[in-house]
Amino acid sequence: MPFRLKLQGPFWRDERLWRWVWQLLVLLVVGLGAIWLVDNLVYNLSQRGLSLSFDWLDQSAGFNIGESAIAYRTADSYARALVVGLVNSLRVIAIGLILTTVIGTLAGVAAFSENWLLRQLSRGYVAVVRNTPLLLQLIVWYFPILLSLPAAQQPWHWLGSLYLSKQGIYLPWPQTPGWLVVILAIALVLFVSWLAQRQRSPRDWRWLYGAIAVVTVLMLLTQLSWPQQLQPGQIRGGLRLSLEFTALLLGLVAYTGAFITEIIRGGILSVPAGQWEAAAALGLTRSQTLWQIVVPQALRVIVPSLNSQYVGFAKNSSLAIAVGYPDLYATAQTTLNQTGRPVEVFLILMLTYLAINAVISAGMNGLQQRLQRWGVR
Repeated sequence: MPFRLKLQGPFWRDERLWRWVWQLLVLLVVGLGAIWLVDNLVYNLSQRGLSLSFDWLDQSAGFNIGESAIAYRTADSYARALVVGLVNSLRVIAIGLILTTVIGTLAGVAAFSENWLLRQLSRGYVAVVRNTPLLLQLIVWYFPILLSLPAAQQPWHWLGSLYLSKQGIYLPWPQTPGWLVVILAIALVLFVSWLAQRQRSPRDWRWLYGAIAVVTVLMLLTQLSWPQQLQPGQIRGGLRLSLEFTALLLGLVAYTGAFITEIIRGGILSVPAGQWEAAAALGLTRSQTLWQIVVPQALRVIVPSLNSQYVGFAKNSSLAIAVGYPDLYATAQTTLNQTGRPVEVFLILMLTYLAINAVISAGMNGLQQRLQRWGVR
């Protein structure tokens, strides 16, 4: 059925018509502006004998990437090099979002602790980190702290399984079968959660969640690969974290965690004080009141604010170039210097970061909608 706008009285007095007119005018102005920008870009490129093209992506990159989570050789294409940088960025973002959420939540909850020392540590952490530039924090983590580690021939050795040196940080790490156990445990938890929601008795299933967690941890411990020093400067086994990756991860996690701490604290403060009093009257402890009564109600304030912090974390990861970590931006910068294609390279960067942030926002919006369906409003 065709769309028809039924006018009420003279057209110059109909507000609905003028709403459509103004929207079409704005759309026309934006469209003309975009056309002018593209035409200006094409003209300037033609004046320099260039054209908008991505054929250079298939050419050999010819430069080395210091750290790669996937296979890469100097003879690979620029497209492969950019994918390596993207994977490096995604690794920092994925691990960092988990760690910064945990640290921010713990520090935010510590602000309400009955322990005076924990409260002061939480406040001091927020005050120092939030008022210090992120770039400065990354430099401090990398140069004065991590680069002060001993040489690879004489690493610091802690707890029989942790090695720290200028060569990197070596940690115990599960082998491939261990991750299959984790995936299976997550699938089992989701299935049990679905059954509990259908039967409207989630508390009756809590013992099963605990059993799954205990079994998963025990199986992971049997699949751990332990680092061992075979000879001076040579360590095998476990997981190696480069100093560049560690500095970037620690800096981003500490910085974003301070903001999440304030989000958690503000969300908890948004819950009326009567909820605490009512829970105390029912005989609940302060910890039970916090996690079972207050935090579920505070999520309606916390989750939307977390979205902006997660997006900011992804964008701030581009500062990896300050500590020499080969993320997407650093790899794109080298590609730009060699190809002389600034427009195409920055277009790829913009679209890639836009896609990453769109995925994060979509996930957080989906979580918010699910919380509303669960009755957390």
